[in-house]
Amino acid sequence: MGNKARGNCKTLGSVEAPVDIRVPKLQDSAGSSAAASAAHQATDCIAEEVPVALVFNGISHAVMMTSPMDLEDFALGFSLTEGILQHPDELYEIEVVQEERGISVQMQISTQRLAQLKQHRRNLTGRTGCGLCGTESLEQAIRPVPQVQAPPLSDQAIQRALGALQQHQPLQGLTGASHGAAWCNGDGEILLAREDVGRHNALDKLIGALVRADLPRDGGFALVSSRASYEMVQKSCSAGIGALVAVSAPTALAIEQARLGGLMLVGFARPGRHVIYHPGNPGQQDNNPHSVNTARAAG
Repeated sequence: MGNKARGNCKTLGSVEAPVDIRVPKLQDSAGSSAAASAAHQATDCIAEEVPVALVFNGISHAVMMTSPMDLEDFALGFSLTEGILQHPDELYEIEVVQEERGISVQMQISTQRLAQLKQHRRNLTGRTGCGLCGTESLEQAIRPVPQVQAPPLSDQAIQRALGALQQHQPLQGLTGASHGAAWCNGDGEILLAREDVGRHNALDKLIGALVRADLPRDGGFALVSSRASYEMVQKSCSAGIGALVAVSAPTALAIEQARLGGLMLVGFARPGRHVIYHPGNPGQQDNNPHSVNTARAAG
């Protein structure tokens, strides 16, 4: 079970399951056995992944495979980042309903937004956190990225947040199968965090939580435990987030869209080192759209 933490598997979107743990027999360079094979039974904490239907005024719009917690945050964040809602006040009611084969989040939205939704229906049923599944045209796949104002982040702030991220990922600690998204202030202090089996879902949950908590987005940044895809950039900009820091790599399209939106994009954030793929200045136009600046945090 690797380095996973021990804990209560019946909480935080996880369940217990019986497993066989095998330790294969090792051999030295001469082919002789260096250790005997071992096997024993145990219970492991497994991340839950359930279908969650997002229902607007009685119309099921999308079904996402999601961790079954913080679903009100998820529904609001998804609705805002996907352009279904332009403002949180357009969501009048929300109710999480346990169904026989999954969960539905029933929302009542404004008449104007419902009419727009009907006109631009998308079928997103499919893979975990797959934000582009069922998109009907190439034009829908790459939407315009809103302009944002990037904060003046220090290397130390990024490293401070990175060092604290694990403490805010209890589901990952139990299961080893979830992504985290955290909101950090300009000093690198983590103020909010959300988890999900899908990286897009985790970010949507964080954005919904930010909106519901009415936290200011000026000067702060989002930290995600995954790679930075185009859609992570798009969702961040849609929420007015000026900087996105990812533990893994960005895609080329993510860098391109970050430049268009003015988003500060940082990847490969690891202890003592991170890579700045775009500093967040939309007026800075160099000849290489994928050039990077490697920054090593000061001790």
